[in-house]
Amino acid sequence: MTSVGVDLCQHLEWDSSFFGKRIARVAADRLSPETAVRLRRECLAGPIDCVYLLADVADRETIRIAEGLGFVLVDIRVTLERAAGRQPESTTLPHHSVRPFRSDDLPALRAIARAAHRDSRFYQDGHFQRERCDDLFEQWIVNCCTGTTEKVFVAEQGGQICGYTSSDIRPDGTGQLGLVAVEESHQGAGIGRLLVNTAVQWFERETNVARIFVVTQGRNLRAQRLYQRCGFLTSALQLWFHGWLLEAAASSHS
Repeated sequence: MTSVGVDLCQHLEWDSSFFGKRIARVAADRLSPETAVRLRRECLAGPIDCVYLLADVADRETIRIAEGLGFVLVDIRVTLERAAGRQPESTTLPHHSVRPFRSDDLPALRAIARAAHRDSRFYQDGHFQRERCDDLFEQWIVNCCTGTTEKVFVAEQGGQICGYTSSDIRPDGTGQLGLVAVEESHQGAGIGRLLVNTAVQWFERETNVARIFVVTQGRNLRAQRLYQRCGFLTSALQLWFHGWLLEAAASSHS
């Protein structure tokens, strides 16, 4: 990542390359009238097509300023956590099993990923094509399976793969559940809970983490209930805004 201005924004090279748009992220979670002026000026001069802002949900001034600049709310980011050291629920389910990822699982996982994460903020922003958002999560699970994530678990029934979860250790030493998905025809059978509890058990037995975190969307009530049943409690709420400031400026002058 490279700076856009001093400590104000960061250019997101991977996002920009993937979506074919110039994308940056505001480095802080709050805006002031002064930083708003700088942000708009630097994004227009950059030029930056889209800038992400992850805002403090309790800061009304930042929300007001973001909306005044033309930012649009695309997601409520829900962070949940649980303490490590507590025994998770059962990791068994009749007719289903969970095991570590094998390389020949990848085609099935890619297919599940293309349809399983459509509550994401990228799908809510009409500037990103739906098929390209599918590509994003397909690439994400590929990256998880090929080295960027510590552990990937796969659920199967009768030899058919029906879900996955990724688990990692964050730089601060805490645990992180990443992507969690169950193929649509298998939902409601308890597979999601089986996957999450297996990942929690892995953290408990094979790492030294003290706390485990997972992030989901405010609109994804199914996921929130899943994590709560697995012992996670909501610890933070934040707001994802996307600002298409070049587009807003062009519209204001048309």
